[in-house]
Amino acid sequence: MEVTPAKPPAGPSGGPPLVISQGEFHALIDRTSKRLFRLAARLSGSELDAQDILQESYLRAYRALAGKGFDPKATLDTWLYSVVTNVALNWVRDRQRVQAREGHLAPAAESTGGAAEARVALRELSKVLDLLPPEQRVALVLKEIEGLSAKEVAGVLGISEGAVEQRLVRARETIREKVRHG
Repeated sequence: MEVTPAKPPAGPSGGPPLVISQGEFHALIDRTSKRLFRLAARLSGSELDAQDILQESYLRAYRALAGKGFDPKATLDTWLYSVVTNVALNWVRDRQRVQAREGHLAPAAESTGGAAEARVALRELSKVLDLLPPEQRVALVLKEIEGLSAKEVAGVLGISEGAVEQRLVRARETIREKVRHG
């Protein structure tokens, strides 16, 4: 019996399949790792978790790029934001399930390295972001902190621009309400 290998994913704009070498993938990591690490840290609230999230995300991305899974409707950077966002959301949900099962909320893992001010700022930002449901949190981080356009956020999340704007409005309302009422 002959096995037919999976077709590589199509490139952007439906062009020829996107095939990536290890060297090209390492260059992609070098180009994107700092901003994707920030995204993972902001979504998870922990630099230690962000390291694991980023490692898992790059592993999934490499497997997809080497085989299947790249959405040719998105740019490669937007697609990587989607991968990191999905891994981070799953990570946070899993952590919440474990904490709920244990009957307590464990503190976020301690940060390693970096300036003390950055760790304090990340903790403060994390406290505010923890007030939000995951869908609102992701939209707010991608748009307001990472600086993506509403169209790019919509592409990352697979929703319409109107839905992005709605999540942003709800996120701001949630923060205002919870801050106002303690």
